[in-house]
Amino acid sequence: MNDLLFRLIELSGKGYCCSQIMLILGLENQGKENPDLVRAMNGLCMGVASSGGTCGVFSGAACLLSLYAGKGADDETENEKLPLMLSALTDWFSETVGGRYGGIQCADIIGEGAAAPDTGRCGEIMTETYGRVLEILMENDIDPAGVIDE
Repeated sequence: MNDLLFRLIELSGKGYCCSQIMLILGLENQGKENPDLVRAMNGLCMGVASSGGTCGVFSGAACLLSLYAGKGADDETENEKLPLMLSALTDWFSETVGGRYGGIQCADIIGEGAAAPDTGRCGEIMTETYGRVLEILMENDIDPAGVIDE
């Protein structure tokens, strides 16, 4: 079992959902903690407010890219590459996950009315998606371990 998969299992076992796990991994990469942000990510679990809507892994991954490249303070500007990075993520996720499960809605992936995520399926998607986010960052000259000033 690789380290990433072990960490996913550990975080899931502690009660974090997919969107929260995506941000926790990114924050850990930066050597940071941000409980407020992690708490806020809970709203994206199980397809936004547990609605079965857009997959929380996908929305969490978009938030993770934005953590690195979005505007976060009055004196900052959004990285000009962010729209292209988000587009790359969307295209990849739609083709890879959407192609596999018939869509990118949580309900498409784990089934309509599911009360809980499919840990095997969702863990696989998280592992693949986190890897793709790291690739997108590096392709755009952003060091995933780089600390963003607060």
